[in-house]
Amino acid sequence: MAKQFDAFSDDHRAFVAEQMIFFVATSAPGAHHNLSPKGMDSLRILGPNRLIWLNLTGSGNETAAHLAVDPRMTVMWCSFGPRPLILRAYGVARTAHRDDWDLARHFPETPGARQIYDMQVNLVQTSCGFAVPTFEGGAERPVLRNWAEGQGAEGLRTYWDTRNRQSIDGLSTGIEANL
Repeated sequence: MAKQFDAFSDDHRAFVAEQMIFFVATSAPGAHHNLSPKGMDSLRILGPNRLIWLNLTGSGNETAAHLAVDPRMTVMWCSFGPRPLILRAYGVARTAHRDDWDLARHFPETPGARQIYDMQVNLVQTSCGFAVPTFEGGAERPVLRNWAEGQGAEGLRTYWDTRNRQSIDGLSTGIEANL
């Protein structure tokens, strides 16, 4: 049975800290819904109703485009270990570009860091996760970090300019703030 909470509890925060992957969902009116897996050391819970996550350069930039139109966001963690649990955080978020980069202090310097999302959480929900399979192992992939390091600062700006300015639906991502 699902349980709802007004904020993250200490148990929720401990569960989140154990997870190697989380998922982010956003949408905008008339646009495709976006659901993306995220990893690396890129998420922090800053308080009972606030989380931030460091967005790394990728093939698209849907989250930024959606939030510019509709600030709603859902973040989900799912246990693949022995404790069956799904945790979702619902709320509204804003995009922080490099000209508003004070939140970066919460993360290690990461090549390809593109934006930070600052989410105000208004609902936390748990559900059983009994049907989710278990998986062993798991390690961070070095591919994105290696790619971003190989691009260098100028190469990343060129990539953002040519590949990350618009969503798949033609919505602006605001990435020009980083150029």
